[in-house]
Amino acid sequence: MEGGNSPSLQLQQLPLATAAVSVQPHADSFSYKENLIGALLAIFGHLVISIALNLQKYSHIRLAGSKDPRAYFKTKTWWCGLFLLVLGELGVFSSYAFAPLSLIVPLSAVSVIASAIIGIIFIKEKWKPKEFLSCGLAIIGTYLLITFGPNSHEKMTGENITRHLVSWPFLLYMLVEIIIFCLLLYFYKEKNANYIVVILLLVALLGSMTVVTVKAVAGMIVVSIQGNLQLDYPIFYIMLVCMIATAIFQATFLAQASQLYDSSQIASIGYILSTTAAITAGATFYLDFTGEDVLHICMFALGCLIAFLGVFLITRNRKKSVPFEPYISMDAMPGMQNMHDKGIAVQPDLKTSFSYGALENNDNMPEIYTPATLPIVQEQHGSKGVSAPPYRVLEHSKKDKLPRFSTALRPEH
Repeated sequence: MEGGNSPSLQLQQLPLATAAVSVQPHADSFSYKENLIGALLAIFGHLVISIALNLQKYSHIRLAGSKDPRAYFKTKTWWCGLFLLVLGELGVFSSYAFAPLSLIVPLSAVSVIASAIIGIIFIKEKWKPKEFLSCGLAIIGTYLLITFGPNSHEKMTGENITRHLVSWPFLLYMLVEIIIFCLLLYFYKEKNANYIVVILLLVALLGSMTVVTVKAVAGMIVVSIQGNLQLDYPIFYIMLVCMIATAIFQATFLAQASQLYDSSQIASIGYILSTTAAITAGATFYLDFTGEDVLHICMFALGCLIAFLGVFLITRNRKKSVPFEPYISMDAMPGMQNMHDKGIAVQPDLKTSFSYGALENNDNMPEIYTPATLPIVQEQHGSKGVSAPPYRVLEHSKKDKLPRFSTALRPEH
């Protein structure tokens, strides 16, 4: 009986073995399909975001001379840009549910490339040939990222996320990140280290936690839509709160950086630091590069470096926009040559509002006072035959606390 049953058992086990072997190629093809879906969603989202931001920029440019500071709220262009902005953000958010974190984050270079091209076509920004080379480098880097990106996939269930959250690689990473963040925050707040690298490192460290939580929230929502409800796990709401909190603090530090530095510097340095921190977080939390061969990892790193270089060159080639600020040359005013002959120092300062610089007194006082707005009134003079200088020089009294001037221009009747 045993001898007769053994061949039948072997025949019954054979289809199971072949079925198990055939599952692996199907899983691989499905994982590559998910990578492609996630990459396309991310590219679509960043393209739509770029179009939205340029539409809003175009609306602001058209209403630059308007007296109403909120006139753009009444234009269809601005609201269309806002709608596209929300749509693009939803596309980027959903892409994290399909592809690995380390693949989606570097694709934000598409937004920089698209903004540059849209600026040339629609807003008529001037470009040099070397700037097209910068775009080419960023496109090549993006292609390498998609081609050699990590291919690790797992369902974002509450059990899997909790297991990753308490794993020792991520706990060690969190410990190091918290220490670095606290040190940077101490130097930034207490030592006034307002360097762009310090501020954007704070943004990058917060951003790495933001993308980790975004992938968890988006993945659990997609799994719930597919029929396996995950919204009743406490880890979902923990991740949701962390996502909102880190995003708010990120925006706060970015706003502070934008007040101190040019937007092109923030875009390039921020992209490099944030992408590096996010890839590191994805590799430790989600184990994105587990099972990847050395060639794929090296080509992926090369794609990141080329994309970094392309984005840096694109933003570096953009000239810093200097807003138009009208002023009157003091040397061109009638009667001003007499002031210079008397040894009165004149130092124009046009870095702030429409004002002249502080003028040093000629009575041996050491203080140089801050700039103050100088009113200029032009009048028609009735005497036709008499040619007299239309301005004369007045002195402020010493007892008032206003900024002292050796000159206050006023029309002479």
